[in-house]
Amino acid sequence: MAAIAGLSSKHSFVPVIRDADVVATALRQALAEASPEELPGLERAAAFVESTAAATEGQLRARWVRSRLIAVGFTGDIASVAAVKALRQAEPKLSLLAAVQLRKEALDHPE
Repeated sequence: MAAIAGLSSKHSFVPVIRDADVVATALRQALAEASPEELPGLERAAAFVESTAAATEGQLRARWVRSRLIAVGFTGDIASVAAVKALRQAEPKLSLLAAVQLRKEALDHPE
């Protein structure tokens, strides 16, 4: 996790960046110009972008937590202390408090 200017290492957090609107605009343009053969795939992609855009910040952070746990090979219970340890292993600059809060958010937003 890259450091953000102006923040100390004691206040690590995961910002949510939403760019689904940019992707949706590009897909709408592609749909307008698509050949009949391309339409089904582009329509499916557009539906996926719309569903992702509807996700809350908590849901996005929960997905991020799960992806980071998978990246370090964690397959245990997300509610465990081991999950916090694995999350901090995946993101060494993440504070203990931030890791616990992110784990809680992942628990609050099950897949």
